[in-house]
Amino acid sequence: MLNINCTELHFVVCLITVLITVKLLEAKDIYTDQFVIRVEGGPTVAKELANKHGFIYLGEIVDDYYHLKHHQVSKRSLAPSLHHHAPLHSEKQVKWLSQQKLKRRMKRDLLSFVNSDPDVYLNDPKWKEMWYLNRGNGLDMNVKPAWDMKVSGKGIVVTILDDGLEKDHPDIKKNYDRKASFDVNNNDEDPQPRYDLINSNRHGTRCAGEVAAVANNSICSVGIAFDAGIGGVRMLDGDVTDAVEARSLSLNTQHIDIYSASWGPDDDGKTVDGPGKLATKAFIRGIEKGRAGLGSIFVWASGNGGRNHDNCNCDGYTNSIWTLSISSATENGLVPWYSEACSSTLATTYSSGSGGERQIITSDLHHSCTSQHTGTSASAPLAAGICALALEANNHLTWRDMQHIVVRTARMANLHSTDWKTNGVGRNVSHSFGYGLMDAAAMVKLSRKWKTVPQQKVCTVRAHPMDKMISPKSYIEVYLKIHCENVKYLEHVQAQITLSSTRRGDIHIYLQSPMGTKSTLLERRPLDTYRSGFVNWPFLTVHNWGENPNGEWKLEIHNEGRFFGRATLTNWTMILYGTTEDPQPLQRMSYDPFMSSTPAYRNSVSTVTSIETRTLLSSAISTVVRDKDLTSGINYSINSLGYNASAFPGTSQLIFKHTDGSSVDAKQEIESVEIRKGGHVSTCPETYYLLNEECVEQCPDGYYPDEQDPLVVTHGETIRLCVTCHYTCKTCNGPNDYQCTSCHKDADLNEKYCSHRLELLQLRESEHWYTTVTVAFVVLCIITLILAAILIAERARSPCSCLTKETKYSELPVENSNHVDIKNSISAVPYHDEDKNGRPSVKPYYDSEDLSP
Repeated sequence: MLNINCTELHFVVCLITVLITVKLLEAKDIYTDQFVIRVEGGPTVAKELANKHGFIYLGEIVDDYYHLKHHQVSKRSLAPSLHHHAPLHSEKQVKWLSQQKLKRRMKRDLLSFVNSDPDVYLNDPKWKEMWYLNRGNGLDMNVKPAWDMKVSGKGIVVTILDDGLEKDHPDIKKNYDRKASFDVNNNDEDPQPRYDLINSNRHGTRCAGEVAAVANNSICSVGIAFDAGIGGVRMLDGDVTDAVEARSLSLNTQHIDIYSASWGPDDDGKTVDGPGKLATKAFIRGIEKGRAGLGSIFVWASGNGGRNHDNCNCDGYTNSIWTLSISSATENGLVPWYSEACSSTLATTYSSGSGGERQIITSDLHHSCTSQHTGTSASAPLAAGICALALEANNHLTWRDMQHIVVRTARMANLHSTDWKTNGVGRNVSHSFGYGLMDAAAMVKLSRKWKTVPQQKVCTVRAHPMDKMISPKSYIEVYLKIHCENVKYLEHVQAQITLSSTRRGDIHIYLQSPMGTKSTLLERRPLDTYRSGFVNWPFLTVHNWGENPNGEWKLEIHNEGRFFGRATLTNWTMILYGTTEDPQPLQRMSYDPFMSSTPAYRNSVSTVTSIETRTLLSSAISTVVRDKDLTSGINYSINSLGYNASAFPGTSQLIFKHTDGSSVDAKQEIESVEIRKGGHVSTCPETYYLLNEECVEQCPDGYYPDEQDPLVVTHGETIRLCVTCHYTCKTCNGPNDYQCTSCHKDADLNEKYCSHRLELLQLRESEHWYTTVTVAFVVLCIITLILAAILIAERARSPCSCLTKETKYSELPVENSNHVDIKNSISAVPYHDEDKNGRPSVKPYYDSEDLSP
């Protein structure tokens, strides 16, 4: 018979409890030992209350909100510490109190993977290798021409919100700004990073070097704003809470001009998260009061979840009107494998790419140098440095001025993406690259002539309450007519949506403006299995910049769920930000050639981009003769109708305008077209394909033959085209990411998707751990049930089996006896006899004489 004692059962129960706790930690809020209170009376009152109730006062966060800590509260807990809440909350000066929850925040760099000779411009040893600054020919960000305009960031202060800053680094210490630095994790003024064996806290120092590494000091690299003040806030090397983020975002707002952040919520393809109450207050206070009312400039990395099919509109920091969201482009102008496409991305800078493409050079821990800085982490500081140059050129720019200037000067350059389109006022925009590559020289030039934009106006229009069900494999379209008196020129557009879904990742959402611009608010996220849907989530698009919002907006929601995977739309609100007056009526044509100030000019312009070429040509548009190479920025001519066409440097865009200036739509008048190159018609033989105006026998890697939709040319002839694959595919049989047939060398084919090997390895490791824990949990539960059943059965058979020495004999069940004397837990059998009075008695039976009483 199996005997089980209480100690063994207790061990099993404890083990199961630990496993259950591990699983709960994945889903439950984790409370920290940090608290935030809102107190009337200022810091003195907050300190007195903290001391009175045993709290440690850490400092003011923003506008009467104070950061506290309690040494008797656990650093990690699944339950709030209510007994510490109550006494403090009962004080009449305390208007609000919150125990801070742990937030998961990820640095947006990546693990490292294993041209023409630039002019020698500086004596910094890595300058020649800094391809993203010195290639020229439209292949860099025009930083050298900006330096030639005598700007270097002097007088501008940038701080890096990250894991610390090696302030004594020889390439940084000259520009180090103590007033722009703080250690929120340890609550002191020294941002020096914590060193470990794997240099896990190198991130902030790398980002700082990109912005303000000292020039001409014969050390490592040079920063874009090499004379700017640089600071660091150590806030990622510890518990990240709403209070920690808010204190970082609100540090010394009258001294710091630009905050650069290369972190955010998990880029795992299933997280929807954003700033909390305090961080939101810090953003609002920054843009309203920072820089003496001009507004703090927040530059944010858009995210590295590309391989997880993440979408940066699910990140509340990049999906915000207050941040300048920056994406990445590779050395060859491609969409990086880690990049997230979304409609809130404003512009792009260079960063790392796939194997064989160079990465970013910058300072590193231990006074060293690296040429392997990666991800959108590397892109955001480059953008911050360019913004510092523009601010030096005009330090009266507001936070909105900076966004306007970025939109007007960013360019397509050599950026290759299949989703370039032209919005309703003629601007090129892409979900992968925003309005294009940032141009430092153009920003400086425009900044010097810039006039502050009119006051921001807001127009909010709510749809009627609804209960629109979206069945699996279907979609709905809903419409909202908008008439805003105060907003005539759009900046940011938010579609605030409440949507329930049995599987959130099956939803994709599109928004179309009255001027025909269609934004992808959300793409499918295959890894997002949550059932929570969206509750008033403000999906942001910047693709309507400059458009008139009045008219009918269309919201399109698709549900790709299976079987019973239904979704329901219950609320939709449009929030439109912009101005009543034209922001820059006199400067538009000088710096913004793709946008018109009057409807008549727009009607006289027909824009041809790489995406629209097929549509325009198949409409039979006249004979186009190439005079010079398109990328040279010289002229085209249109023979038959007296149209002039011009191409802008570094773009594949043509602008058609009638020579007499009349408002005639070229697209409606042109009758036929031939594609000519060097004066010769490029008509391909029947078995060939057209690729970039050249005939090829077969489509190369990165393209697939489009047999279904050939190009119609003169006299009804057709030319078959090579169409670009999705950027994740090396070869494919269609334009989508699930139509890959082979992958680049750093990725593997996984159910027709190309997944990066590092991402697959991490996914497999996490799946293995999850499976192991789950199996162990199930097995232990089964064992526990079996043991419990055996224990119950054992007790039923032998009630005494679990008695201890302290058990009272009188508690034993006996028959016909008032007392049984048992000294040991040895089983007994009744023995009947009669005493001298003839009454029956019961005696114990013992195996040996020496055990008898």
